[in-house]
Amino acid sequence: MGSSNANIYTKLAELYDTIMQDVDYESWADFIDEIMQTHHSNPVDVLEMGSGTGSISLSLAELECYNLTASDLSSEMIKVAQQKARELYYKINFRVNSFQNLDFDSQFDCIFSVFDSVNYLHNNEEILLFLENTQKALKNDGLLVFDFSTPKNSLEAVDHLNDVEGEKENLRYYRTSKYDPHSRFHTNSFVIEELDPKTKEVTNRFKEIHTQRAYSLSEMLSIVKQTSYHLVAKYDGFDLVDADDNSTRVTLVLRCQKTL
Repeated sequence: MGSSNANIYTKLAELYDTIMQDVDYESWADFIDEIMQTHHSNPVDVLEMGSGTGSISLSLAELECYNLTASDLSSEMIKVAQQKARELYYKINFRVNSFQNLDFDSQFDCIFSVFDSVNYLHNNEEILLFLENTQKALKNDGLLVFDFSTPKNSLEAVDHLNDVEGEKENLRYYRTSKYDPHSRFHTNSFVIEELDPKTKEVTNRFKEIHTQRAYSLSEMLSIVKQTSYHLVAKYDGFDLVDADDNSTRVTLVLRCQKTL
């Protein structure tokens, strides 16, 4: 995530799994697993960036074939992920790290990031820095896998995401969603209320604003060409089908080729 998003996913971390309850994380993890097994000869050491509450890494841990590290900028999200892992007795190394400041003692066979976390990077320079840092964290011939949301996705989803509310225990949220097709910034604003457990009256109120920028496929490929990454594949949605300009979500697979 970009530096401008340093304070998001604080109070919202407690509600995140409720907000995302309709997401099929197991199928998403299967897709990432299929990509890694298809394009890497022996993926073992795997890093998830922007892991949130760890649902994808937890699903991958069920396969028992990866040495998993999961990182997120939000320490609150990592705390939730750690608790979920403890309850399932899964061994995952959780770290607080930003996309632009990776700090690991070892390198990885694969790094992946899903659910348009990269869209939190708001300009080409931030994406280039993300690509530069992941190259340093990858072994030679390692894979970087990340998805991003396109302008078409925001245009189609903004109404569905707008005016949504929900509740979990003593927390309640309300979300509004707006998309500017000119700047291509998509903003989700959350009002989070703490409720008295007995009276259900509001005792505290918080607000979080999440701003993402949509990227076209051609724009993202142009950025990648400025690096030494080799484009392995570009997938549409959750299938190993080639993406094009009509794709709403694109997953890129890049290979790290270092000069020895």
